[in-house]
Amino acid sequence: MTSGKANPRRQFAFQAVLIAFLLALMNLQAQEPSLRVAAAADLKCAIEELSAEFTSKTGMKVDVTTGSSGNFFAQIQSGAPFDLFFSADTDYPKKLGAGGFAESGTLSLYALGRIVIWAPPGAAIDLSNQGWNALADAGVRKIAIANPMHAPYGRAAAAALQKAGIYERVKSKLVYGEDISQAAQFVQSGNAQAGIIALSLARSPGMKEGKMWVIPAGMHPQIEQGVVMLKNAQNKTGAHAFLDFVKSAGGKAILEKHGFAVPPNK
Repeated sequence: MTSGKANPRRQFAFQAVLIAFLLALMNLQAQEPSLRVAAAADLKCAIEELSAEFTSKTGMKVDVTTGSSGNFFAQIQSGAPFDLFFSADTDYPKKLGAGGFAESGTLSLYALGRIVIWAPPGAAIDLSNQGWNALADAGVRKIAIANPMHAPYGRAAAAALQKAGIYERVKSKLVYGEDISQAAQFVQSGNAQAGIIALSLARSPGMKEGKMWVIPAGMHPQIEQGVVMLKNAQNKTGAHAFLDFVKSAGGKAILEKHGFAVPPNK
């Protein structure tokens, strides 16, 4: 007659197999490389939220480094270990592709940027009524912009000043940040009284209480922002998945929330 009690040896063997399986799974997950992303400084808040949401959905860790698109362009050519490069323009990704540093066919447009004149909340200038003329105000001694030599937002700011016919009046006031994030920091810290920065940064928690005037889009070349997968990417599967998420309805909603326009999927 068979006993109804569980066989202790069989139960122990099952538990041993289960533990071994779980340990193997944990080891596999630990060995899976995280996704390494280089992102233009204007994306700081947006890419952090995109990464956190992606991680919550997939469990994959995303290591994000933000900075100047031009500097990333140079670093990638020197072998910097990134999987994806989110630039503030499309020129740098195109050049990486032409030079053999990016995977063919992975370049895509993910966002359109905007620029604004921004000043601290206590500034004496009236941006909403003065617009461009606020920059010529005697109280504005320094105007921060990103360096046009390697920052797309800096080039857009310089082009807008030229288009507005105010460049010659204010060029002696200009101070240049390494990237758009540093330009914003100059104004926040009081080292400049006004700045031309990304709308995405003007909407960030530390700046959204400031004064802001959105520069009309027709005043500067369109800021088309492109992303590309790099040739030496170690996590191409994760990179494809992250790109799909950024282009999804949820990803686009996050980008729009942070001040970007999003192009339609092609």
